[in-house]
Amino acid sequence: MTREEETRSTLRSRRGLRADLDKRPAEVAAMFDRVAGRYDVTNTVLSGGLDAGWRRATRQALGARAGQTVLDVAAGTAVSTVELAAGGVRAIACDFSQGMLWAGMQRPVPKVAGDAMALPLADESVDGVVISFGLRNVADPDAALREFRRVTRPGGTLVVCEFSSPVWRPFRTVYTEYLMKALPRIADRVSSNPDAYGYLAESIRAWPDQAALATRLQGAGWSDVAWRNLTGGVVALHRGTRA
Repeated sequence: MTREEETRSTLRSRRGLRADLDKRPAEVAAMFDRVAGRYDVTNTVLSGGLDAGWRRATRQALGARAGQTVLDVAAGTAVSTVELAAGGVRAIACDFSQGMLWAGMQRPVPKVAGDAMALPLADESVDGVVISFGLRNVADPDAALREFRRVTRPGGTLVVCEFSSPVWRPFRTVYTEYLMKALPRIADRVSSNPDAYGYLAESIRAWPDQAALATRLQGAGWSDVAWRNLTGGVVALHRGTRA
């Protein structure tokens, strides 16, 4: 067994979690229900405060104008939705975890419970779709990407903000060690359900790199696909257009 395999095995046995929870929507939603109470503060701590900048960059990449309607999928407590709503944009928070939506009930944006693979919206009903740090938790990401295209008007935009692969190899190694060791330990101190962050660390490690995700967007019918790295590739913004 390699060191990497041993680390993964140790984490699974210590946390009592499957590596991916089989991505069953009800099971993943229940996991997010359990972390909802301290989700925002945990994200800020684990990201070293970078999460606010990532949200601003996502809004800028979307480029929505006043009066347009955008859907924020996997919106969680709607912190990201509030950011998207700046400047008169009508931003709607959508999440399959009702616990998350309740935790963000005080935020003044429309909210709807819904699954990324079966959105409760009509065809071509929004000007843009954003999903931040949620696509990797969907049971079938390709089906979700096609669903995002279904609800987006021609000429509309998709932005996927997701953890990715650091471009500098020495830092990539350090980052992997942080994910598998430091992240769950920090979560032990600040999260309302630290076990969930073992799963989240594994889901980040298993996620496709920038080029592979761009290929998947193209395969789902999005055109003019491009990406921009944030924080050295720890996060990547992928953007596509609905032809």
